Amino acid sequence: MSTINVNDITKHADVIASCGTKVGQVDHLEGSDQIKLTKHGDGLHHLIPVSWVKEVKDNQVLLTKDSEEVKSDWKPA
Repeated sequence: MSTINVNDITKHADVIASCGTKVGQVDHLEGSDQIKLTKHGDGLHHLIPVSWVKEVKDNQVLLTKDSEEVKSDWKPA
């Protein structure tokens, strides 16, 4: 298992769930363990833990959870 370098997570990178669905875009990092997403269709920012990140490549943040899990477990910011 590879370690994610949080410095590779860039502003406005697409956040892609394990099922291939785009669940948001990176707004910025909150500390070293949370990713704050840009406002969603509900008008809110959401936080997801960096621990959900499987890989960062091609300006995309790929997650280990599918979109349903992400949306049920993310926290409003």
